[in-house]
Amino acid sequence: MHRPDAVLVRYGEVGVKSSKVRTDMERRLRDNLEAALATRDIDGTVERNWSRLRIDTPDPDAAADAAADTFGVVSASPVVVCEPTREALLSTLRAAAADHPGGSFAVDANRAGPDGAHPFTSRELEAEGGSVVENVTGAPVDLDDPAVTYGVDCREDEAFVFTERRPGPGGLPLGTQEPVVVLLSGGLDSPVAAWELMKRGAPVYPVYVDLGDYGGPDHCARAVEVTERLARFAAGFDTRLRVVDAGALVDDLVASVRDTRMLSLRRAMLRMGEVVARDLGAVAVATGESLGQKSSQTGTNLAVTDAAATLPVYRPLLTRDKSDITEQARRIGTFADSTLPVGCERVAPAHPETGASLATVEAAEPDDLLERAVRLARNPETVDAGADGGRGGDESDR
Repeated sequence: MHRPDAVLVRYGEVGVKSSKVRTDMERRLRDNLEAALATRDIDGTVERNWSRLRIDTPDPDAAADAAADTFGVVSASPVVVCEPTREALLSTLRAAAADHPGGSFAVDANRAGPDGAHPFTSRELEAEGGSVVENVTGAPVDLDDPAVTYGVDCREDEAFVFTERRPGPGGLPLGTQEPVVVLLSGGLDSPVAAWELMKRGAPVYPVYVDLGDYGGPDHCARAVEVTERLARFAAGFDTRLRVVDAGALVDDLVASVRDTRMLSLRRAMLRMGEVVARDLGAVAVATGESLGQKSSQTGTNLAVTDAAATLPVYRPLLTRDKSDITEQARRIGTFADSTLPVGCERVAPAHPETGASLATVEAAEPDDLLERAVRLARNPETVDAGADGGRGGDESDR
């Protein structure tokens, strides 16, 4: 096959928006793709054409990988660009078939343009292209489950031939929604929650709450590594980790509060998160909580912790099973860093309350808890992804 000389980028949900919204989202996706290329030092230019975006680049393989990590992208294919004629297309398919890896095949053609733009239909192109590939390879045709699909995208002025579609995350282009602060522990759940928000177009500001002596020594380093992985999907956006030092506050909670300790800590964390959110112009605070997963995450207890917040609290994983969250962490590359051994569970009481009332929690916690949380969060330390981490903790409990 001729060496690919471009990348065809496909989007999904963007294409069903109104004309104005679609145009704005296409522009944002183009800008995000350019940022992804620049971050990885890949030469290339991005063009908006019809219902696709095209990357012209001397390194289509690397550019396709960058596109496949960009929110809003459904799939990306390294492609050979050719003239939109029968002769050019069949010749390009013949060259592609010379590199056939074995197994069955199919030809999937999509012809678009005004009436009379091409002297053939998509079905005719598939049939003729199939004959060409079969003559070159001797491989059987399988339209249901082919080992290789030869794709043809034929437009009025140019055409593309390709043999792979690298899946992207889908969703909406990052930056098409307002930013959200995410309470990021570096554990399994919160990075997946952050990724889900980014998939819906919302940039995230990760906030890590340092639990002092009640966190393991690798906690902050773990959170930094996870943030670095998330930043790979957010080229051009500020994903630096904000660290709030809450060690003294946790010491006081452990000394003075018993069964509702984790609820008070969660309340303080939400208040810290919204202080950072207001400072950065974010519209909400998000967590990795899942209904019923832990003692602080029962329906009753979530209502109690939310009472401390004045901004909306998003929970992208609210109804997700742990096994599903774990599998997604593996897919997006945060699993290994999220499962390092840590010692944060020492902050949880032996018998945590699962159905507390707001009055009971407020009566047990220090009167100035939320005011202290606000003061602590006014000047968080900002840590670039990849920097050395320090001591810390997360929002875990039993």
